Amino acid sequence: MPPGSRGYDRALYIQPFDHRGSFQSGLFGWKPPLSDAQTAEIAGSKQIIYDGFQAALAAGVPKDKAGILVDEQFGAAILRDARAKGFVTACPAEKSGQEEFGFEYGDDFARHIEAFDPTFCKVLVRYNPEGDRALNQRQAGHLKRLSDYLAGSPHRFMFELLVPATKPQLDKLKGDKKAYDLELRPRLMVEAIGELQASGVEPDLWKIEGLDRREDCQAIVRQARIGGRDHVGCIVLGRGENEAKVDEWLAVAAQVPGFVGFAVGRTVFWDPLVAWRAGKATREQAVAEIAGRYRKFVDLFEER
Repeated sequence: MPPGSRGYDRALYIQPFDHRGSFQSGLFGWKPPLSDAQTAEIAGSKQIIYDGFQAALAAGVPKDKAGILVDEQFGAAILRDARAKGFVTACPAEKSGQEEFGFEYGDDFARHIEAFDPTFCKVLVRYNPEGDRALNQRQAGHLKRLSDYLAGSPHRFMFELLVPATKPQLDKLKGDKKAYDLELRPRLMVEAIGELQASGVEPDLWKIEGLDRREDCQAIVRQARIGGRDHVGCIVLGRGENEAKVDEWLAVAAQVPGFVGFAVGRTVFWDPLVAWRAGKATREQAVAEIAGRYRKFVDLFEER
């Protein structure tokens, strides 16, 4: 499929809860391997998020702009239900919490995608163009294989790009991560997208760490759409930041054509789930809080 025929440029507000490691260790304090009962309990916590998502739709979030991103391990029943209800669905292909991209189900990745028939297959990739070149090339090879498979399938390709700072980059900025986010990361993201495109990796949608300046968002869209890729879209990810920071990122991105929405996960659901798990909130309260937070971000993006 030529680059110009790829893309997703409709509004899309994703509720991501495909987190695996952070649920096991962060929310529940468990280490794998999990028992069946533990797996079921984590799946139950994800059902709370899904119920919150559905409550937000019932309260007015447009169904055609809303979607979920959830994993097969803890969210298989949710994926099937969402597919049956006609929601946009996305499912991750990567192993959770790895520094280097690897397929969760190895060479069997295609069979798992086909079993759940998601709108999007999603990958999370850490890729710094000034980092380990051999690592970057290995990752690009795996990702091209997935990209080629998806190009010949009905499933779209969602690419979550993280550009973690290298030690020399942080050293130059005296360890200031905020300075890295503002001064270095935007340029590195553009370079990373360009390198991946040159390697034959062709997402329909780039999931992008939040940016503080409009011109940086514009530069990302220019690179994402270069060479006839006119319909490729970008969405902002929340990165677990506080609500105020996510508000800022969404307000900036919403003003830039090509940024079509967001995927904000932990900022929406983490505190409500922690309160529910600690017995400080009922299940119904957690569902309502998640619905309200998700809808607030939708309203913010739509207003801008």
